[in-house]
Amino acid sequence: MKSYIAYIATFAALTLSGCEKFLDVNENPNRPSTVQESLILPAVEYNLVHHVTAGWASINAAHFMQLIALNQASPNVGTYRLFPVDLNDPWRYTYTDCLQNLKLMMEQADENGNDVYAGIARILTAYTLAYATDMWGDVPYSQGLNAAETFQPAYDSQEAVYISVQSLLDEGIAKLTAGGGSAPGGRDFFYNGDSGQWIKAAYTLKARYYMHLTKAPNHSAAQQAQLALEALEHGMQSNEDDLRLVYDGSSNRENRWYRNFLPIETIVLSSKTVDSLVSRADPRLDKLVSRSKLNNDYNGRAIGSDGIGALEAYSLGGPFYASANSPLYLINYREALLLKAEATLLLSGADAAAPFYRQAIEADMAHTGVSSSAETAAYMASRGNINEENALSYIMEEKAVVNFLSPEIFNDWRRTGYPALGRVSNALSDIPRKMLYPLNELTNNPQPQHNGDALTNRVWWDTE
Repeated sequence: MKSYIAYIATFAALTLSGCEKFLDVNENPNRPSTVQESLILPAVEYNLVHHVTAGWASINAAHFMQLIALNQASPNVGTYRLFPVDLNDPWRYTYTDCLQNLKLMMEQADENGNDVYAGIARILTAYTLAYATDMWGDVPYSQGLNAAETFQPAYDSQEAVYISVQSLLDEGIAKLTAGGGSAPGGRDFFYNGDSGQWIKAAYTLKARYYMHLTKAPNHSAAQQAQLALEALEHGMQSNEDDLRLVYDGSSNRENRWYRNFLPIETIVLSSKTVDSLVSRADPRLDKLVSRSKLNNDYNGRAIGSDGIGALEAYSLGGPFYASANSPLYLINYREALLLKAEATLLLSGADAAAPFYRQAIEADMAHTGVSSSAETAAYMASRGNINEENALSYIMEEKAVVNFLSPEIFNDWRRTGYPALGRVSNALSDIPRKMLYPLNELTNNPQPQHNGDALTNRVWWDTE
């Protein structure tokens, strides 16, 4: 971790990384005497969504998963051209802007007896820490947030990090259940300070992270599935429970994926994404994919293509997930249903999993605003039935739709092999399976884990 990360940097990150977009300009979080949990929380939530969940590491993962394509000549990130320097900013946002500030918020909330803030801080720390370890593998945590004392923190094993993630979620649930002290109200962009909603989100995250370890060394898939099902009993129960940030769409407050698809970025949807939805006659197509401006058709770019096409000839993200005011999701009810379907598949087979699978599709149709009952019925007739041969692939393919453009697709592919992918044209290697450690870490905090680091290396839970 950068040796210069210190106390004052924690506060500077609050304003320099987007805090001004949501906070009153008269509030000054740079002055330690005035920084309260109510100032830290909205800035952290914005930075977490805008710069981590939909930030550059997640954009790289979307390239690896062949969801998007660059309208640029190869080689590029879509053909797996990536360097350690490219990961400096994602690491900084994850650690300095999010984890460091969440630690401060947690400590202050504990000291002040503000249990709701303390619970939220633990849940968001668990989410951010899980994101970091899923992207990079072993990462600093036990020493990594004490920059004033430890300039070169050792890395924790991914197995140890996952134990910490589950403990943080349990602690967060306990704090929220206690509910003492002041609550954030509107300073909480996600749930307006609703402890019940946060508890459901925490249990759903527990289920997600249990399922990440179905193939981890010394872990039983059946046991992980059972743990996930037990957590989901207390998890999200409807589309209204989604953990999300709602953008207002005004200047400098646009959805991150809306900005990712602006012409300056040259990012378009891939032909794999567009063609898969078209071939399945998915009624959500026009919600997820825009028609090309040039030909008014659904047309993705083939990743690794030679030459550069006209941007207007390609489809971009559709209005539901990529408008200026589209919400951006950390975890949602449809995923919860598909986690339940996968866990049930592992324990009881396809017939038992099928109802949850169908519920997830129906919930997503309602969520995205599909109005044609005939189109939905036709889709359910072709995709609504699963058996032992196709169940896992169908569940993961639907999960990639309900989690459109989410980094969770990268996690699911690594642990299940679905959605199925092949090497793209002009690929420089096999499909990447992790992010590179950033250059600033290699330079300022050399660790044994850096030796032989490569995009095609596997993290601990990603076994053959």
